[in-house]
Amino acid sequence: MNPLTRPARLAPGARVAVVAPSGPIPEERLQAGLDILRGWGLDVVVAPHVLDHHPRFDYLAGTDAGRARDLQEAWCDPDVSAVLCARGGYGALRMVELMDWAAMRAAEPKVFVGYSDITTLHEAFAARLGLATLHGPMAAALDFLKNPRAQEHLRATLFEPERVQVITSGGTALVPGRARGITLGGCLCLLASDLGAPGARTSARGGLLFLEDTGEENYRLDRYLTQLDRAGWLEGVSGVALGSWVDCEPYEKVRALLLDRLGGLGVPIVEEFGFGHCDGALTVPFGVAGELDADAGTLALEVPALA
Repeated sequence: MNPLTRPARLAPGARVAVVAPSGPIPEERLQAGLDILRGWGLDVVVAPHVLDHHPRFDYLAGTDAGRARDLQEAWCDPDVSAVLCARGGYGALRMVELMDWAAMRAAEPKVFVGYSDITTLHEAFAARLGLATLHGPMAAALDFLKNPRAQEHLRATLFEPERVQVITSGGTALVPGRARGITLGGCLCLLASDLGAPGARTSARGGLLFLEDTGEENYRLDRYLTQLDRAGWLEGVSGVALGSWVDCEPYEKVRALLLDRLGGLGVPIVEEFGFGHCDGALTVPFGVAGELDADAGTLALEVPALA
């Protein structure tokens, strides 16, 4: 696994587009997020279908075609430097094949930010565009709106990535040691859902794998991890960082399962790394080389997240 192309960092006045590839967005939360971004000196534009609702399925922000068109047009707009997702939920899986990836490859690399359901798009951008992305807070997500740590870590990553080239999580070793590799991962259930899809990554070999999820019972987490293992996807992983497991079973039960399913990989594993659905979520770049120190709870990137 090789490092991916890093897009350029942002500067005050940069134009950023907000899109909604997955679930519907409450307008008041969107406006609050836009205010924060504009307070950073960004020129924020909102894609046309961000506040849409699907005519039949209330868990989708508009139609698949509309959501896909918003993302593709924002990405192909030469005046846009970054595309920020408004929220996760569900829906990205339904639109991946509707986008013109050749046209998106022809566009200049841009910053892309999101988490949760956006894991599907992180994987697609890596596999189809060869582009590093940011697993980080979304513009209309409650954590971004209310938590200064989440805001500041994303802001620093976007504008001054050298300041956060070492990500200090406060996490502890589930399996001690250090590992080097290329960062990847996201929401566990979405990684499992991607198996066998057109253009999907077939292996995480050589990767530092970041995993988290929300609202899942242990048997479901077990199934996702076992599915990845049976498919050979986990073979050759260099190290694992575990994030939040909000609204899953009590953490001691989740912890025991994670150790059972991942401990046999024989690689360093750090738990409670502070990314994903938790309060004050850290921004983690995907597609960048680094060293994971499970004992110290740190990720030291070889280069800043953005160029």
